[in-house]
Amino acid sequence: MSRSQVLFQQAKKLIPGGVNSPVRACAAVGAEPLFIASASGGKITSVDGDTYVDFVQSWGPMLLGHAHPKVTQALHSATDRGTSFGAPCEDEVMLAEKVTEALPSVEMVRMVNSGTEATMSALRLARGFTGRNKVIKFEGCYHGHGDPFLASAGSGLATFSVPGTPGVPAAVVSDTLLAPYNDLESVKKLFEAHGKDIAALIVEPVAGNMGLVLPQDGFLAGLRQLCDANGSLLIFDEVITGFRVSYGGAQKRFGSRTDLTTLGKSIGGGLPVGAYGGRAEVMALISPSGGVYQAGTLSGNPLAMAAGIATLSALRESDYQALECRVEQLCKELESAFAKNSIPVRITRLASMFTIFFTDKNVVDFASAKQADADRYARFYRHARTCGIFLAPSAFETGMASFAHTEADFRALVDAAASFAG
Repeated sequence: MSRSQVLFQQAKKLIPGGVNSPVRACAAVGAEPLFIASASGGKITSVDGDTYVDFVQSWGPMLLGHAHPKVTQALHSATDRGTSFGAPCEDEVMLAEKVTEALPSVEMVRMVNSGTEATMSALRLARGFTGRNKVIKFEGCYHGHGDPFLASAGSGLATFSVPGTPGVPAAVVSDTLLAPYNDLESVKKLFEAHGKDIAALIVEPVAGNMGLVLPQDGFLAGLRQLCDANGSLLIFDEVITGFRVSYGGAQKRFGSRTDLTTLGKSIGGGLPVGAYGGRAEVMALISPSGGVYQAGTLSGNPLAMAAGIATLSALRESDYQALECRVEQLCKELESAFAKNSIPVRITRLASMFTIFFTDKNVVDFASAKQADADRYARFYRHARTCGIFLAPSAFETGMASFAHTEADFRALVDAAASFAG
């Protein structure tokens, strides 16, 4: 048995399912997890000493690549000063300045410890600000594991949701309304039926948790108009897209105006971090300046703040356009490689993100994403691993490139596609 297999067997006796986040178990792709010993640049190395080109990048945070020297140097310096104070530190202010300067819709920001915490807090704030309870979310969009967001579709577009996991009471998701992504008409119907009760609409401006699904022309602008017309807040979940699709996030790239924005991943350079921010008049309601309570012992901790400052400073000087052009070329080369083996494929891409959908149909929402061949993706995942490529172990995730990936790294993925029989 490999060292990874030994560790997995041991982990299953101590940790539910042997992992601390479900997708890591690799069950959806018919594999067992790799246990990672180290990572550098665009590569990871397992406990067995095998090195892989990494297109997961810790599920998005490592846009600069693993162990970026400026980030690790900032962390080393921070640890010398202490790991947690339970009191404000200067770096909180400095990171808040960088975030508010970069994101057009964010005037004030509150640091938290994860993307899930950010979305939960933003929803509470939206409800506190509007005095309403209902929230619209989109099928296939993931906003963390907070109870209100773990809902599956009901029998119709305007119906209440039912829990999508055991442990969530029906009452908790009874105020969650669902619509198909990219379907403005369904959103209009929800507002027509429940408009006076809808506190907020939350959306991934670029869906990244049904695979990568892009917003169609007019979709985001239409959501803004509907929220304005009904006095509801528009929340962009930019946990994935923030600082990845552009330095100012999806809202800058698409020229969108939001009321609240949630962040995570890239703003911490690989450390546990999250944030939510938005209009000053809305943010002013958060305790202690307002009555909406939210707190966290490790919020704004000096390690995450130091890593975040170093990461955003480096990203500000990075050539986003060059990376996007290289990923566009990569996707065209992948499409050509699959086509030579008569494998139907649609590859969606934006900036440094991409998803390989094994289908001959365009993917515009969760329903069409589910029509792609997940079994073929599982086979390709396993094949790619034998070729030294580490992909997301789920057909409904997004590939991530980084500024640290080399021409050889991109070529390795194309070669894996070319040698895949299907």
